[in-house]
Amino acid sequence: MEIIKKNNNIILTNCNNFSLEQTFECGQCFRFEQTSEGLYSGVALGRKLIIGQEKDIVTLYDVSESEFEQRWRSYFDLDRDYACILDRLSFDGRMREAVRRACGLRILRQEGWETLCSFIISQNNNIPRIKKIISSLCRLLGEQISEDAYSFPTAEKVAAAGIDGLAPIRSGFRAKYIIDAARKVSEGQINLSEIGSLEYLRAREKLMCIKGVGEKVADCVLLFAFGFYEAFPKDVWVKRIIDKYYGEDFEADYFGENAGIAQQYLFYYERSLLKESVCEE
Repeated sequence: MEIIKKNNNIILTNCNNFSLEQTFECGQCFRFEQTSEGLYSGVALGRKLIIGQEKDIVTLYDVSESEFEQRWRSYFDLDRDYACILDRLSFDGRMREAVRRACGLRILRQEGWETLCSFIISQNNNIPRIKKIISSLCRLLGEQISEDAYSFPTAEKVAAAGIDGLAPIRSGFRAKYIIDAARKVSEGQINLSEIGSLEYLRAREKLMCIKGVGEKVADCVLLFAFGFYEAFPKDVWVKRIIDKYYGEDFEADYFGENAGIAQQYLFYYERSLLKESVCEE
């Protein structure tokens, strides 16, 4: 990959194993949308970003070199050797096919509190509604950072709002879990800055001290915010995929240290098959 600065944009050339569509549309983040021009626009790390791709060239618009190095290089996991990971995971026929279809998917390194809150909201929910609730939360309690963009509100701001204060976002039963998480984070009972330094099972145990956070939500947070690539989140979709291809005796360590990446490849692969079957009908 070569990094070029041109007209206040950052242009990444020879971007192998990097697809914006696969990365943004796999269900790991909820604040990026594709525009009518084919670009992606969203908010992450307190900044609005517009980013586009043409073949193996990715352009980050209105981004300085320092901002790219400080925010977006790690956010898009650009220093990880995904070619090596793809090779390591291609040890059975099903994974080889999943890898072939999802080879551009990268695990984002998202902000911890936002990821925790977002996946609490995701429980028993569909992606359009998750996005709507998160957008409403940001408009309600976040800081306006541009004409149409708001930052994700801090845990302190959410905790201060209380359950009644979250009524406008219509999060339902999840409101009490959101507030419990916000209070535990803002009061220091859950120190998110220390989570990444813990052993995986201990980190999951800490997150599960929050009401409404079970193994699936904790694993999503650990995988998508803290770089625990051995985490293997199992929602209804993933359980069905595993039962279909690997059976009831499957254990996540089958995929080793990259189990979470394998999970995302399988999830994207299965959704691709579903979309194809719908189109054929």
